[in-house]
Amino acid sequence: METPNYKKRIVDEKIEKYLRLFGAVVIEGPKYCGKTWAGRKHVKSEALLYVTTGESSNIVELAKISPKTILEGEKPKLIAEWQNATNLWDEIRYDIDTTGLKGQYILTGSSTPNREGINHSGAGRFGKIKLRTMSLYESGDSTGKISLKDICDRKEIAVSTGEVDIRKLASLIIRGGFPGNIEFSSSDAKESTKQYIDILIDDDLQRLDGINRDKHKVRLLLKSLARNESTTISNATLKNDIKEIDAEDIDIDTVASYLNALNKLYLFR
Repeated sequence: METPNYKKRIVDEKIEKYLRLFGAVVIEGPKYCGKTWAGRKHVKSEALLYVTTGESSNIVELAKISPKTILEGEKPKLIAEWQNATNLWDEIRYDIDTTGLKGQYILTGSSTPNREGINHSGAGRFGKIKLRTMSLYESGDSTGKISLKDICDRKEIAVSTGEVDIRKLASLIIRGGFPGNIEFSSSDAKESTKQYIDILIDDDLQRLDGINRDKHKVRLLLKSLARNESTTISNATLKNDIKEIDAEDIDIDTVASYLNALNKLYLFR
């Protein structure tokens, strides 16, 4: 499908490979990281299962009542936010088994679905891909001359990086890698990300499973995680960090529960 202004993602090659290997590809990741756009780059038709008001909300109900109707269309077909109609999983698995064809569907989802009612794991039929926010190479802020893969593979690297501007690095950290924020200033990106976190805490966490969580404590946990970025940290250490820095006590079981919920939203995988 047409994807104007699409910035190539490193994962594009993996999506193409998985379309050759499996009947369906599942792209998982946090909201706003570009899953739908990445999926659109590789399909010929789509069904967007967004829960909205008005006439467009009927597509979710249609997917639950008549899933075969949703699966109609040119293949590969993108089904975005498929977790809003989890019955599609077994229908797609059955279609793959019946036709024996590879590369029929791409499913995207921004939260771990409730697998109740899903009868088959999809092993051998589905290939899963994790999509995260854009790297500096993908956003065009890095040349990619120095590859993390090459470093991990212990390849000899003899490349001059030139002068590194610490202010530029700080600006890129603040901006982050959400595709929609790439052209933002640091100030605008900071405000956009703050609103992203606020909505995730105020709405998405409850929508996930209907559980009312203490929003203040969720924020304290996220702040503690940010303070301990790039470290190996236990739940007990997070609990103690919150108590020491924020002067708030949080039960260790609550820490584990909140981490599990945030993990289901792919917030820090």
